[in-house]
Amino acid sequence: MSLDLVPLWAVILAIAVLMYVLLDGFDLGVGILFLFRKPQEDRDLMVASVAPIWDFNETWLILGGGGLLAVFPLAFAIIIPAVYFPILVMLLGLLFRGVAFEFRDVPNARKWIWDRAFSYGSLLATLAQGVVLGNFIEGFPVEGRSFSGTSWDWIAPFPLLTGLGLVVGYSLLGATWLYMKTQGDLQQWARRAANITLVGILLFIAMVSIWTPMVDARIADRWLSMPNIFYFSPVPILTAAIAWLLWYSLRKEREVLPFLCAMGLFFISFIGLIISLWPYVAPPSVTLWDAATAPMSQQFLIVGTMFLLPVILLYVFWSYWVFRGKVRSDIGYHHL
Repeated sequence: MSLDLVPLWAVILAIAVLMYVLLDGFDLGVGILFLFRKPQEDRDLMVASVAPIWDFNETWLILGGGGLLAVFPLAFAIIIPAVYFPILVMLLGLLFRGVAFEFRDVPNARKWIWDRAFSYGSLLATLAQGVVLGNFIEGFPVEGRSFSGTSWDWIAPFPLLTGLGLVVGYSLLGATWLYMKTQGDLQQWARRAANITLVGILLFIAMVSIWTPMVDARIADRWLSMPNIFYFSPVPILTAAIAWLLWYSLRKEREVLPFLCAMGLFFISFIGLIISLWPYVAPPSVTLWDAATAPMSQQFLIVGTMFLLPVILLYVFWSYWVFRGKVRSDIGYHHL
């Protein structure tokens, strides 16, 4: 009897998605906030705060997408046609912002062009990711083993709502990151932006939490039936507690804690998403086991992944340690 690796692969892909959202989320958020901060010196600092780390944050996106294709090919075949255009927009947005990092500081560069590429690329990539998330929560029509909808199903109120919500959420991550990494006027501006986006993300969390059970009876039963309502009650309680701690830490001018709390809000929301959708990888009908590839293929892939994943994690932690401290216009990173 072979070992069932499907739960392990589900955990690996969940880690990849969560790490991407947390790590690439804040640098996309910095790009979105670019639209609202005009002084060029401050914009240079905003870019400098994420320049050493932005590219490997997207390693997690590759791991998640590649893992879905390799281990759950049926889910990949169902999901991709449904969200083809949002993913195309996301990749174009990431392309524009990646080019902007390289070209905005070359001699005689037209910075205004690359600043717009950086900000609008970040905004489009985030909006597209939120639309994909909303489409995933709503589910995909399937007949037999094939997607039976159209590539325009994502144009609907709920995916667009989650798209806007993710824009606000990433902006909160970006604002708390800038508050932690900068000083002076830019830091205080980031503090105000964090307070505003905190209110916004709580409103979007409330709207999505109310909307989802209303349109999906299975999710409503998962959360609101007895005794589940007691088992899962820590999720909204922790959400409220973390939000209060984030607000309080901003008020007390703590620098690191607001960023950690913002990440905590995303983590709790991610846990809530798993509770709502488990065990489906292409809701509402295709489970992880339905979509999984052959056990031998899973065993073959897990060997390389078990070597690769610790290396990626070590590289991430080491890089963030090297580039810790404040970023300054005169000397780059300054370790306080």
